[in-house]
Amino acid sequence: MTIRRVLLVRHGETDYNSNGRWQGHLDVPLNAEGEYQAQCLAQHLKDTPLDAIYSSDLIRALDTARPVAVGRDLDIIPDVRLREVNLGRFQGLTRSQIAELYPLEHNHWHHDDGFIVPGGESRLQLQARMFAAFQDLTAAAEGETILLVTHGGSIRRLLLELFSPDALIGKGIENTSITILEKDDAAWRLVELAATPHLKVHHNTDSF
Repeated sequence: MTIRRVLLVRHGETDYNSNGRWQGHLDVPLNAEGEYQAQCLAQHLKDTPLDAIYSSDLIRALDTARPVAVGRDLDIIPDVRLREVNLGRFQGLTRSQIAELYPLEHNHWHHDDGFIVPGGESRLQLQARMFAAFQDLTAAAEGETILLVTHGGSIRRLLLELFSPDALIGKGIENTSITILEKDDAAWRLVELAATPHLKVHHNTDSF
């Protein structure tokens, strides 16, 4: 069997998310709300067959994946390529702090997807590694459906590689949102984008 369905899930909320701090590669744990979101996600997916679960190796993603894996004969397979963008010197700061401390770099970041944050990487570098991971994991996994637990920026850049940017206009990738891709012949199709049927309250999406 070949993989024909991929569920992309953003990790649950962290204190950095709720405070508007950019995390990047910082290993920030879920807060109480994020743990609750992960449990809601697991309950929502409990009857969804999964053949493999892959996750970013950062704790906020792994701890989002763990409740989903409970009761399944599946190990969570960490993959460093599923991490959020490395934000270098921006990490741990709010948007306003970044603009104040690093105005030139902040401007470049918002106008040039190829700009490499000092000590970090660019959006295009993130896009390349996410697409490479996606290709490898969908080719190597056995079964029909896999779950990838990753990060908001990572999901967005993968979707920009696979689909028209128009598909993402006006849509935020919220914490524990579910994006569903299905493969028709050789092409992937965007079935659902950043859905949160398991959540009643929507939260901040403006931190990486």
